Amino acid sequence: MSRLTITPSGPINSAISIPGDKSITHRAVIFSAMAEGTCTIRGYCDGEDCFRTINAIRALGVSIEVSKTELRVFGKGLWGFSEPQHLLDCGNSGTSMRLLTGLLSGQDFFSVLTGDRSLRQRPMGRIVTPLRQMGAMVSGRKGGELAPLAIQGVRLSGVSYTSPIASAQVKSAILIAGLLAEQPTTFHEPARSRDHTERVLQYFGVQLDHESDTTIRLHPSALTARDVAVPGDFSSAAFFIVAGLILPDSRITIRNVGLNHTRVGLLDILKTMGASIQTLNIHDDAGEPVGDIHIQSSQLEGTDIDPKDMLRAIDEFPILCVAAALAKGHTRITGMEDLRVKESDRITTMAQALGRVGVDVDEHPDGLVIHGRGQLHGAECPSHGDHRVAMAMAIAGLNALETTTITDIDCIQTSFPGFLNELQQIAPTCRVETS
Repeated sequence: MSRLTITPSGPINSAISIPGDKSITHRAVIFSAMAEGTCTIRGYCDGEDCFRTINAIRALGVSIEVSKTELRVFGKGLWGFSEPQHLLDCGNSGTSMRLLTGLLSGQDFFSVLTGDRSLRQRPMGRIVTPLRQMGAMVSGRKGGELAPLAIQGVRLSGVSYTSPIASAQVKSAILIAGLLAEQPTTFHEPARSRDHTERVLQYFGVQLDHESDTTIRLHPSALTARDVAVPGDFSSAAFFIVAGLILPDSRITIRNVGLNHTRVGLLDILKTMGASIQTLNIHDDAGEPVGDIHIQSSQLEGTDIDPKDMLRAIDEFPILCVAAALAKGHTRITGMEDLRVKESDRITTMAQALGRVGVDVDEHPDGLVIHGRGQLHGAECPSHGDHRVAMAMAIAGLNALETTTITDIDCIQTSFPGFLNELQQIAPTCRVETS
């Protein structure tokens, strides 16, 4: 089991670029495969999760050429896929499993999706239920609640579905299935979730009607092959945003980052806490807002965070906890029950990790109350196989009084394989050792 040892860091003054957005890469690969023609995806995320989607699409008969900076996808159209000869292994990628279930439900063959132990414990009933309403034949453990999922593809019917939760993965699975349905599909959600799927679909020429902020209607149609430039992943940038804020006399500029409103709740939360953050050079690329983020070290103040803002920062919960740990006063995070079924139980995992580095934390069923302190202590912190926890505690280690060790760090490969190299470059006074 790999270990990461970090010594405290001095000020950071750097300009960096971040690898491509993981969420957009998943969608760009799937929609390029569903289009007729060749698509080039530049600046893609090369983490393990995205390669789970790439390899699954290849197993469905789609040719994908991979280079260091781009993918070339030779699309097959909506129904040009072939039956896979083996199980499709999604590893730890919930996005792969949920989006591919939508795609496979409307094909004319049999397939099985599985994953690692963690993924096989994550809830799949939230996509299986609406897909079955569309006519899909999907089965799994506990009545379809848990993977592996066995899918006998059929011709689907459009549906009007009201989701009990705001989830971009649920929405995406239904919209992808809706492309293969015989009638339009309408999706309602209780609050607005990430809209990368809608943006990429429209970029590929699909007609979507936004009937309200939380209701979308999709009309089945073919996809037009288009090249995609993937912006830097905001969720990866978040670690260095917080690093720049918590290390005195630091300044960081992060270039070419996706600034989709449904993703950047962390910026709004941190600004409420007193962070000095600017967004610059904003422009649109492939339907997504993109720009630079400039961060200057700031004294943060604790706050009660609106759950609606947290919905736009759900993946940033671990690194937000680190920021709150170094804020003056207490920070209350609520309404985050779904974090208990991520790669780890992130609520408990972060409560325990912060406790190890000297922070008082009150754990509640739906979140945490974090009592900030001026300085963290070094400690040994297990990642529990969760990439975002591992990276968040690495950033915490930059501020600690003593050496910090994070165990089981191989999980970082899930989303940000170059994280440790980037960390060493921007924090030259910090020693990063792996063993």
